[in-house]
Amino acid sequence: MKTHALAGFVLIAALAVPTAGPAIARDEEPAAAQGVMAKGTFVRIGYNDEGWVTLGYRTANHSVGEKWMVLEVGLTLQAGVPSQTLKRSDIALLAPGRKIFTLASQEDFQEAGYLTALNRRASVARDSIDYFPASVRSACRVQFFANPTGESGVRLAHDVVELGSNRGCVGRLYFHLPDGIELGSYNLGVKFTHTMVTVPFRIMTSDEQKELERKWKEAEEAAKEEKRQ
Repeated sequence: MKTHALAGFVLIAALAVPTAGPAIARDEEPAAAQGVMAKGTFVRIGYNDEGWVTLGYRTANHSVGEKWMVLEVGLTLQAGVPSQTLKRSDIALLAPGRKIFTLASQEDFQEAGYLTALNRRASVARDSIDYFPASVRSACRVQFFANPTGESGVRLAHDVVELGSNRGCVGRLYFHLPDGIELGSYNLGVKFTHTMVTVPFRIMTSDEQKELERKWKEAEEAAKEEKRQ
């Protein structure tokens, strides 16, 4: 799949850190105010008054140089927001160098034979993305991709996912990056009916990862100590 500017999206700003603001927005609407949270080294959450996106990217961070990026994602709507349909074309990836990628097609995904091994790696080395608003009561699947022939799991791909404020929908997203995954700042953009939510994340060096993990451990210990007092 070729790199190209995605119609309906414009670049607002490239991010230098994983907790900065939005980077992709619809050109006909201003970017909505949103929040970003980190839940551990490789889990990020982006949200606004309309939508909520949880992102896990451990496998992507360990795939530098590879041409396929897999992301674990959780999607829902905020309480009180009417149900809506999210299309495959409503999701995009902003990569270093101001490159924008659409989701891979099921055909390209199916033809890339080594993705069976990538799927297995993602299943072994993954973080929980079960972080949703309190209004979520049930689960559903983001099923833009069916597993490659001969692999167990999802057998039928869909081009849409039906979102509701009481359902947390989870699944995997695949992007084909012809030049390979690079170190640096990325953004996953999800276009809901009225607004865009972007989730910033950073593909890190091993030293950066170790430093971030050290800070997380310190923060967890500080939180435990505060509870004991």
